[in-house]
Amino acid sequence: MPPALVHGGESLEGVQVLDEVQGPLGLLLWETYRDVALWASVEPEERAGLFAAGSYEARMAALESAGADATLEPALRAAAEVLRETPTVDEPEVTAACRKAAEWAESRGLLATAVTLATGAALASPADAGAAFRVGQIARERGENNRAETWFRRAVGLGRQARDWASYSEAFLGLGNLYKLRGNYPAARRFHIRGLRAARRHALRDIQARALHDLFCIAVETATPKEAQDLAVLAFRAYGPRHPRLPALSHDVAYFWMEQGRFAPAGEVFRAVLPHIAGPRERLLVAANAGRAAAGSGDRAAFEGAWETVWAASGEWERAPRAAQALLELARGGTSLREWSRAERAAEAARDLAQRTGQGQVVIESEAVLDNARRKGAVNFGEPVPLGEEGGEAEGLAADLVRSLARVR
Repeated sequence: MPPALVHGGESLEGVQVLDEVQGPLGLLLWETYRDVALWASVEPEERAGLFAAGSYEARMAALESAGADATLEPALRAAAEVLRETPTVDEPEVTAACRKAAEWAESRGLLATAVTLATGAALASPADAGAAFRVGQIARERGENNRAETWFRRAVGLGRQARDWASYSEAFLGLGNLYKLRGNYPAARRFHIRGLRAARRHALRDIQARALHDLFCIAVETATPKEAQDLAVLAFRAYGPRHPRLPALSHDVAYFWMEQGRFAPAGEVFRAVLPHIAGPRERLLVAANAGRAAAGSGDRAAFEGAWETVWAASGEWERAPRAAQALLELARGGTSLREWSRAERAAEAARDLAQRTGQGQVVIESEAVLDNARRKGAVNFGEPVPLGEEGGEAEGLAADLVRSLARVR
């Protein structure tokens, strides 16, 4: 079984928890991980007396004063069972406790803490493929790609051994998405195909749908528009009309169409997706994409509405991961309408925000749009003419997506 990286480059294992969560609670979370890791490293028959007498009672007292909220406290209490002089807790119980604590941290954006506690869960149950997969997921989300890869590969091996075909298949998708982030599309495609084949063999329809969705996203970058469109149709059919991932697929397909110049079906789908995006920060990008699609179709009023929506949320830009991309899409919409001053303003805002948040690709693309707006803004080109669009498959799939989105709850 391939070994996995249990920590990154920090000098003391798990110490990044103390940087992320200040005060007694941070110390309690770090100690929980360290205790579980030590307990997991010892054979079950040797765990009695592993910790000093009174350790469990001291932990309970620390928990009372640490201020843990009601969703976290039960998990920390359960994990503390390893401190008893004669522990009776078993591996699945400790894993479940660490997983719940990791979920608490992840839901609050505390990814260093989340990946540390998820690692504790995986160490407590070293044969659990699902626990290994979760470490890989969170590590990838945090940008620890090398660490993520070791855990995804471990999940593949564990899943095969335990015949846990769901974790086995998902681990291949995890590797595929990791290699896509690295820009290695051939490797990403190979891993996704392996995950898709495993999911098909074992009738795992949800994983099949996600694999097809990811293969569509790869095809957008590497294949012909026809191949990408065909994969979009297959993913839509695999998800079915009420799947909770349908809004995400619909958004990705609409963006693909927009990049192809098919603004009318793209705009129709973006507008249908918006009601399904609950968070105001997440809605910024969808609203901006709808505005750009409207601009491409010559709809100034709809573009104006999107512009106001994004600018009204300027106080949230720093905390919205996709805000820089949203501003870039507005800049592109301004270019379509030949509103050069607006294109310049949005592109400058996108570039500056992307520089502050380390989004290099958005910086490059924003500067290109900004240069174009500045050069053309000095020349009067007259009224813009909306681009022509091909009919056919896009319009049919757009109608199907819009109907299905109306049924998603």
